[in-house]
Amino acid sequence: MKTVEQRGLWFEEFETDTVYAHRPGRTITEADNVLFTTLTMNTQALHLDAAFADHQPPFNQRLVNSMFTMSTLIGLSVAQLTQGTLVANLGFSEVSFPKPLFHGDTMYAETVVTEKRESKSRPGEGIVTLVHTARNQHGDIVATATRSTLVRKRPA
Repeated sequence: MKTVEQRGLWFEEFETDTVYAHRPGRTITEADNVLFTTLTMNTQALHLDAAFADHQPPFNQRLVNSMFTMSTLIGLSVAQLTQGTLVANLGFSEVSFPKPLFHGDTMYAETVVTEKRESKSRPGEGIVTLVHTARNQHGDIVATATRSTLVRKRPA
């Protein structure tokens, strides 16, 4: 009997200029936002204090912590792209949050591979640049991030 174990892509399997759509999405709850915000010692009232946030234009409601948004965006890509094949995240750049997420919004993620090259210093590994985009249930972009990763090559 054959066994198939879920994993990410080996370096050789990443294709540039391909959109990888990550599904299912993730509906963000109040509990998610409050837990992440308090675990990370972020006391921003816009995330925790409904009475305060309800009176703050332009949104007049609590906002989902942007660091939770980014973490979830990256997390949504793991099973499809890097589960078990990632060596390390090398860095993040060009991170933006053009629109906020609110409690009850559902986030969908997609990734485009913009560049890949073999590592010059680490045989058996390669560097892959990923551009992640998060959208809410209306299709509005709520976050983008460019991530440089070190990924294993297929074992011999």
